[in-house]
Formats: sequence, C-alpha cells, structure tokens
Amino acid sequence: MKKFLVLGLVLIMAAALMSVCGAVKAGEKALIGFGYVGPVADEGWTWSHDQGRLYLDEQLGDKVKTVKVENMPYSDETTRLLEQFVADGAKMIVINSQYADFVSKVSDRHPEVAFLECNGGKTTDNKIAYYIKHWDPTYLIGMMAGLLSKTGKLGYVASFPIDSVYTSVNSFTMGARSINPNATCKVVAINSWFDPSKAKQAAEALVSDGCDFLFGIMDEAAYLQVAEKAGIWAAMWNTDIRRFGPNAYVSSVILDWKPFYLNETKKVLNGTWKGNRLVLIPMGQGVDRDAWGKNVPEQDQWMVDAVRDHMLKGWSPFVGPIKDKDGKVKIPAGEKLTDKYMYDSWIWSVEGVIGMPK
Repeated sequence: MKKFLVLGLVLIMAAALMSVCGAVKAGEKALIGFGYVGPVADEGWTWSHDQGRLYLDEQLGDKVKTVKVENMPYSDETTRLLEQFVADGAKMIVINSQYADFVSKVSDRHPEVAFLECNGGKTTDNKIAYYIKHWDPTYLIGMMAGLLSKTGKLGYVASFPIDSVYTSVNSFTMGARSINPNATCKVVAINSWFDPSKAKQAAEALVSDGCDFLFGIMDEAAYLQVAEKAGIWAAMWNTDIRRFGPNAYVSSVILDWKPFYLNETKKVLNGTWKGNRLVLIPMGQGVDRDAWGKNVPEQDQWMVDAVRDHMLKGWSPFVGPIKDKDGKVKIPAGEKLTDKYMYDSWIWSVEGVIGMPK
C-alpha cells in the first residue's frame, strides 16, 4: 500500500512539474502578468521593463495577452496581487524586482505557472532569477568619470545598501581609479528608488562637497538636473534621459529587456520553459553603455570604447588584488570575481568608496 502511495505522489509531482512546460493550446492566448516595483511613467527601471511587455504585444499579439500592476508594495498586498494574476489564468508572471517571500509564497503554491523574479534569490522548478551584468558598462562609465573629473571627487546617489548597489558603486569606482588611482566616490543613500526630492537634495550635498561627476541608481532624472545646473558631469541608469541635462549628460547604463522577455515567453508557449535558473544578461545583449553625451571628448570615447571591445571579447577588469575601503586586500592577486559573486555577494566597499552605509 505504501508503495502505491509513494508512486501516486511521485506521479502527481511529475505532472505538476511537467505542466509548467506544457505548451499553450493552439488558438489560446496565454496571459502574461507583469508586477512592477514602480510607475511606468518613471522613464527609468520600470519603464524599461514595460517596453519589454509592449514588445511581447507587438511580436506575439495573436498568442499572448499581457497585463500589468504598478507600484507593488513590499508587503502581503503583493502576494494578493500575484495570486490574482494566477486566478485570472496567467501562464507566466514577471516581477521586475526582488520581493523574496512575497513571491515565493505564490510560486510555491502554483507549480503550473512560470515565475520570473528580477534580481531574485532562490530559484525553484517554476521560478527563475534574472538580472543584467550592469557592472561591465558601469566600469566603463567609471573610466569616463576618471577622465572627465578635474577634482577626482565623484558622487553617487544610491537607493539602498543592497548587493546590486554595492556592485554598482564598486565597479564605478574601480573604473575611475583605473584612470586616476586617487579618485574617490562619496555615496549618499536616500532609501528609495524613486524620490526626486531626496535625490535632488543628495546631489546638491555632493556638489557642495566638491564632486564634479555624479552617478547613481535612480529611476528619474533629479541628480542629472542638478549636474546640469551646476555645470558638472553626470551619468545615469536605465534609459536615455539626456534631455533633462543635455550638457551634463555623459552616458547611462542602458537596459533592453525585449529579447529576454520574448525568448522566455516563446519557451512558455512551446512548452520548453524550465525553472531553477539564474540568467545574467551580458553586455551587448540587453545592457550596455548608452551613446556618449554631446560634450564628451572624442579621444576619451575612443579610449573607453577600446576597453569595451576587450571586455566583449572576454577580458575582465575585476581581477585581484582588490582592496576594501580600509586598504585591506580582499581579493588576492590573480583571482577573478565571478559574475555570480558580483551579482549577489559583493557587499563590501572597494578602496576609494566613502560613506556607503552597511
């Protein structure tokens, strides 16, 4: 009797796992739900993801129907919103930020649905994590900061002291110090992804402290506008928003989720989608540096782009010795940081970083 019970459980589990990859029936439109951390109108992080959603409508409009929810809170309300997607018949649910247990509680209950959690942690048979290798174009922007800054004092407007922000600050600083070994990067964290007022205040404080190049990881253009007014340089994240500071604009960590979302959706439609993956989208295939600003000298562009070419061919600047902010060697000579390490484990500040909160 026990053998039959065990066999029955195995068959039930197998059926559940196989249903994640079950092809959508001909003539049936697959519902794809998108849950967003911010507003689409931010013209930043969430806007870039929504461009991917709209691309699905454009490319697969006869096969999919997409829906979205904006400004999902970090609370059980998000769990309820995701459950509603499932109740409505969603085949795939995309969450454009890490919500941890608020997502897992839903994905664990619904193994028949594919879940994609951006910057996510734990993966399962029906949930993957995905992100971009933002550290590569960020290093290049840091190099440009080292070339353009006259003071060697760089400023960074940060959101939260989390792994992705640590990696962004560190790679930017390493890029700058590859040009100017004495360059420093002062960080001000505002505990928000989208708060133009706080970002403006942080940027003004950095300028008052002598910083002549601003970078950050915001979803709007406040610190670019501060840089434009102050007559200094700035680089951004997510999208090309140079119109808010055309003279100050240097570049941006530019994002394009379209190919990734299209590929994952096609897998769901044809029944080949699989979970238990971490997908890190490389430079040149979904993340890159934006076109250089109009005032960036051509000789500096050539210098930085030559390094970009080397990186696209496999060279990495993230090789030891790498020291922490106190001058202690954390990564020994010859050791190369892995993409996985830079994704979720680089939670200490490199030499030259000032003020990054723990």
